[in-house]
Amino acid sequence: MSLVERAGLSVLQKFDPETAHGLALRALSAGLVPLPGPVSSPRLGVRLAGLDLPNPIGLAAGFDKNGTAMGPLARAGFGFIELGGVTPRPQVGNDKPRLWRLSRDRAVINRFGFNNDGAAAMAIRLSARPRGAVIGLNLGANKDSADRAADYAEVLSICGANVDFATVNVSSPNTEKLRDLQGPAALRALLAGVLEVRAKIARRVPIFLKIAPDLSDAELAAIAEVAMDMGVDGIIATNTTLDREGLSSRKAQNAGGLSGAPLFEKSTRVLARLSRDTAGNVPLIGVGGIGSAEQAYEKIRAGATVVQLYSAMVFEGLSLAARVAQGLDRLLERDGFANVSDAVGTGRDDWL
Repeated sequence: MSLVERAGLSVLQKFDPETAHGLALRALSAGLVPLPGPVSSPRLGVRLAGLDLPNPIGLAAGFDKNGTAMGPLARAGFGFIELGGVTPRPQVGNDKPRLWRLSRDRAVINRFGFNNDGAAAMAIRLSARPRGAVIGLNLGANKDSADRAADYAEVLSICGANVDFATVNVSSPNTEKLRDLQGPAALRALLAGVLEVRAKIARRVPIFLKIAPDLSDAELAAIAEVAMDMGVDGIIATNTTLDREGLSSRKAQNAGGLSGAPLFEKSTRVLARLSRDTAGNVPLIGVGGIGSAEQAYEKIRAGATVVQLYSAMVFEGLSLAARVAQGLDRLLERDGFANVSDAVGTGRDDWL
């Protein structure tokens, strides 16, 4: 991390977290943040659901909810970017405060509740998206919707023409009863609606499913079965957790989803079990607690084709993406892997 970035982070830490988040996005959009450009090598290039990525380090949904910083993010060293979550209609989300830093635990708690500008606004921004970058969209449901399952399909119908992939997010803990959609029958019906809309888009848009870490082995196996039966193109493991075990920060018991360092082991064990249950038939995107190249490598060795990060940037800055990608390249070279794909799943048994 450069001295300039370290100083910028120090300033942002003086603001409440949601204000700091907004300031970071504005600084990025204004060109005030140094950007490394694309980061790639023969070892780092990877193919995910038909998408060619320069490296396997993605930006998780939630950082750029409304697609206001796509251009700069495309030059920030990520292999792919996920925007959103986006709902059919704009909504303000839950009451503030709804975001907390847990500095002692290197973690974040959020209970945003899908605050966003809505699908129509996102579609306009996506129509002017940077070309050459891989940009996906996290699909969500309005809190007051009479048919939440239909909301996912509606967002895809509005925005799908200009995204490279779309994620069905049924695992946010911040919209009441949303996680009920992870049940097999409800999930099949929801995915059927999304896939029906996907079939009407001129080019095939890969559909990913994002799941919670707070699932039993039986629930996880059921989701894996549905995903394979329905032809989902990838599973993102995992979203934030409701678990608070082992935290020491003063605000640790605030309501919301926990992300960051404490989620690493829990989410990686879920990832490894999914890798076992899907037997390599569904690509996996590993997310949860990644703050270093070593942790990205662990996710890949546990079964992830690619990974995503976000919360660690609160403490490590935007340059973390490039640093993780470059460090991963060195780790792959050290261990004799010609390509990141060769390392996928090689350490899965360590997490089972």
